[in-house]
Amino acid sequence: MLQIFYESQDFFLLKELEKLGPKKGVITQSVKDVVQSLVDDDLVSKDKIGTSVYFWSLPSCAGNQLRNVKRKLESDLQSSKTRYTELVDQCNELKKGREESDEREKALAELKDIELKHNELKEEMVQFADNDPAAFEAMKKAIEVAHGAANRWTDNIFTVRQWCSNNFPEAKEQLEHMYKEMFASRILKQIGITDDFDYLELSPPAIPLRAVGDGESNT
Repeated sequence: MLQIFYESQDFFLLKELEKLGPKKGVITQSVKDVVQSLVDDDLVSKDKIGTSVYFWSLPSCAGNQLRNVKRKLESDLQSSKTRYTELVDQCNELKKGREESDEREKALAELKDIELKHNELKEEMVQFADNDPAAFEAMKKAIEVAHGAANRWTDNIFTVRQWCSNNFPEAKEQLEHMYKEMFASRILKQIGITDDFDYLELSPPAIPLRAVGDGESNT
């Protein structure tokens, strides 16, 4: 397609290029895409004049484009060489003081031992997590919240039962039968609710701290 432009050094409409393309081995259906790709690569210029779109390309334009590409590649190459030199200098600088020696081997061995000891201490800290006073205090507060919520819902149930009894006294027997069936259901029994359920009393927490270590007991 570029040969068509270079040989004629003329301006073309797309339909004209579609006729000339097959003479250069480009099938008609591909001419539009090929020309557009050349436009995208700045190898072919395009402009709209009136209602028509014209395409053109001069050898000098292509030469300028190639020279620009060459300059950019040369600039990138120089930047890469400079960066490579900087990295080599940094690498050489980092090697200083890291030469292989008995003293270095000894220091590395000590570092490895310290890392192993550090990991052992971390594992031991996990064992002591259950004895953390902050965790224990949080557990106590959670129990208090759960206790309050349980009694609040218990109170709601009693309130609804009382309301039903006051407003439907003639259905007292039916209501009592319904309550018994409800509390006898398998679902409620699975979560620990039976027909004798009542308000919960919150006893002082009796959660012993678990001993950790060589038989020592933490209090």
